[in-house]
Amino acid sequence: MRHHNKLLLKKRNFSNSLMLFLVLFGITSTVQAQLIPAPSKMDKGSGVFEVDENTSLQFSSKNDGLEEMTIYFQKQVKRLSGIGLPINEKSGKKIRFQIDEKSGLVEEGYKLEISEDNIEISASTTAGVFYGMQSVLQYFPDIRTNEKITLPVMEITDEPAFGWRGMMLDVSRHFYSVETIKEVLDLMAFYKLNTFHWHLTDNEGWRLEIKKYPKLTSVGAWRQEIPGSVFYKKDSTYAEPLTGEPYRYGGFYTQEQAREVVAYATKRNITVIPEIEMPGHSAAALAAYPEFSCAQPKQDPPGSNLWNDVTDTENMAFNYCAGEEAPFQFLQDVLLEVMEIFPSEYIHVGGDEVDKSYWEKCASCQARIQEENLKNEEGLQSYFIKRMEKFLDAHNRKLLGWDEILEGGLAPQATVMSWRGEKGGIAAAKSGHDVVMSPSDPLYFNRYQADPEGEPQAGPYSINTLKKVYNYEPIPESLNTEEARYVLGSQFAIWTEFISSVEHLEYMLLPRMTAFSEAVWSSKDNKDFEDFTKRLNQGHYRRWKNNGIRFHPNYFEKSEY
Repeated sequence: MRHHNKLLLKKRNFSNSLMLFLVLFGITSTVQAQLIPAPSKMDKGSGVFEVDENTSLQFSSKNDGLEEMTIYFQKQVKRLSGIGLPINEKSGKKIRFQIDEKSGLVEEGYKLEISEDNIEISASTTAGVFYGMQSVLQYFPDIRTNEKITLPVMEITDEPAFGWRGMMLDVSRHFYSVETIKEVLDLMAFYKLNTFHWHLTDNEGWRLEIKKYPKLTSVGAWRQEIPGSVFYKKDSTYAEPLTGEPYRYGGFYTQEQAREVVAYATKRNITVIPEIEMPGHSAAALAAYPEFSCAQPKQDPPGSNLWNDVTDTENMAFNYCAGEEAPFQFLQDVLLEVMEIFPSEYIHVGGDEVDKSYWEKCASCQARIQEENLKNEEGLQSYFIKRMEKFLDAHNRKLLGWDEILEGGLAPQATVMSWRGEKGGIAAAKSGHDVVMSPSDPLYFNRYQADPEGEPQAGPYSINTLKKVYNYEPIPESLNTEEARYVLGSQFAIWTEFISSVEHLEYMLLPRMTAFSEAVWSSKDNKDFEDFTKRLNQGHYRRWKNNGIRFHPNYFEKSEY
């Protein structure tokens, strides 16, 4: 994965000169730089660069990746201004993109120079050039107004603090269209996030076409949903249902659609990591193929009320049987097709919240424990994960799992995603394993972001406010310098038990996504929450509002509009 850096990227001091004279829409006003995340170093100048028909885009033909990125930037400018900038014209003003492998910039770092006559973005990789483009685009208008577009003269040198800056989206409990996924990817790119963790399977739905096992989607992608379930409790998007009758709910992505998402993300410097849950959280798959569970009950995929309403687990299977060979062969077959679709270095296998009571009652699982000299069911879980890691390793992929994969002994090369606080991540880093920090408090965005009174239904346990997200530091103080090397970065998660519409998703996502982006891109010394909220009100809230994107209004200063 091209974003994976085991060494922490060095951090730079932040210039205090964030005040700029920005000329926008032909009107001069004094505002603070609106860039999010805050750049490592910014120096203001005087004057402006006007984007017009006499401006051309320049790139070196020696780098094929630059040509594709130049075309991407050309399309963005056309969308926001109506101006079709020519490429590699010799005369006129220039916006130049340049790869300089000897620049001394880190992999995703960039240098941006804007003068009255030219704009130049230089970097050691195309990823760095792309992020320089995003900084320029943040100074463009929110929507096309046909007013004159001017950019402030300035110089920026910028680089990320962490190589892994991610988002996880659960599409099992609520299915989102490819178009919505692309909109999310656009937001991620705009705020310099680079990893999209796509949670494709869980108890409530299997969302990816697997050609060898068609019932995974013909059966496992659909469930009976009950009006009045958690989808409808206090959801501000929906009124009360018109009927009390259960209805069919679900959906899945074809392999062609999944490849389309991967290609779209790749053009935005985003790696898509699929998650195929195992050995638990697998009720939808086992509804389609019950023979891969222990007791093999016939069942339907559970509805969204499973989260807090289902108590009868005797007649429902959630785990694959770890004592038989058939479930392992099934999962290997599935992963072969997954790996053909997703070129990511990592494959996420879940591994969390495994109800081991099924294995305790299963003769085959107990026999496996004896044959493999395992201590108990935790050892059986470790055996399960280690077998899957060996399979992935044979195909040049790396296994990634939630911190429960530590139970019974961690697989040799596994990477841990720490969600139950930081304890699992700390343990993994101290034992020399790579870690991605994703603690539910404060990085689960399905949880409340303000006092629950008046808010749409959200997850309990913690109130993850904008300020808590902004102040999060991925490196725990208990890790020494050597151990901290294993923290690749961080990501936030949105589980969708209660999120039943795109509008609700946006409301939970924004502005917390921007706070997270600054937490993982900008150095600790750069961060200033009050300044951050000012920048939100100097372009970002307006951008979302003008584009019909819903957001939480706590720090929205309506007087500015």
